[in-house]
Amino acid sequence: MRIGILTGGGDCPGLNAVIRAVVRKGVTEYGDEIVGFRDGWRGVLDGDTVPVDLAAVRGLLPRGGTVLGTSRTNPYSVEGGPERVRETLGRLGIDALVPIGGEDTLGVATRLAETGVRMVGVPKTIDNDLDATDYTFGFDTAVGVAMEAIDRLHTTGDSHHRTLVVEVMGRHAGWIALHAGMAGGASVVLIPEHPFDVDGVVAHCLHRFESGYSPIVVVSEGATPRDGDLMLSTGDEDAFGHVRLGGIGPALAALIEERTGRESRAVVLGHVQRGGTPSPFDRVLATRFGLAAVDAVHAGESGVMVALRGTDIVRVPLSTATAQLKLVPPERYAEAEVFFG
Repeated sequence: MRIGILTGGGDCPGLNAVIRAVVRKGVTEYGDEIVGFRDGWRGVLDGDTVPVDLAAVRGLLPRGGTVLGTSRTNPYSVEGGPERVRETLGRLGIDALVPIGGEDTLGVATRLAETGVRMVGVPKTIDNDLDATDYTFGFDTAVGVAMEAIDRLHTTGDSHHRTLVVEVMGRHAGWIALHAGMAGGASVVLIPEHPFDVDGVVAHCLHRFESGYSPIVVVSEGATPRDGDLMLSTGDEDAFGHVRLGGIGPALAALIEERTGRESRAVVLGHVQRGGTPSPFDRVLATRFGLAAVDAVHAGESGVMVALRGTDIVRVPLSTATAQLKLVPPERYAEAEVFFG
């Protein structure tokens, strides 16, 4: 078979491990030819391909980012985009496509699968907010990066008697903030699913100071105060209609300094969470996803996504996986609240 593969959306530790697994299994066990599309759906629209063979994937396992490149191109926002995608796949003789991405990339895959294009998706998002899978690769690495930053900030915060506000990724879901905050012993964790009370945050910070230590506040980029709006760095939207977020960390730090009378600083981790080598957990999960995707293609599946359920890799409908985001439930946030202050 001739199998196409692409990586879309934000880059993420573990993408190269998926590519490697698809190639290794497809070529060695099934005799497949793997065709890589550059820069996500843009490569499919333009017919921009690169052959991906065994030699091309050697050494990829520990490498971050994606050797195929990525973009936030949306074929459904381009005139004649879906038709161009189908034309490209037909012209190149692609029997099935393995898109690796999050809600947007796989949302496109879902719609194309409904028109008869053979699709087997692989879930990718460091936010861990893709439904129908327990975990997505990249999340564990991002949490580890954030936790290490929090560990380091505890000592400098205590030395200078200041509040440190750590802004992490998480547009609609606060999984990174929740896990990193709990693992790093944060004084407060603020997530998009639970609008926060500024007075309550200030009270937790003051209580921490009274204990002889300095507070660490971990906040998702999409978190909002109960009486406020999202903090926007720009008004720009991408091809999927998402406004670029950012700014809640510095804004909150300034407010905490004003209310507590103590110095406060913001640390925005940003794309540091995306970069670098994937953790062991993410390498293994990404590899298992890639292997399972090839098996699903050869089983004749289409319109499905491979997913982690417990310790098993299963297949779920793409439509189910992209129907809604997986958000932090109230009971999980309540666990973290025990340690606030």
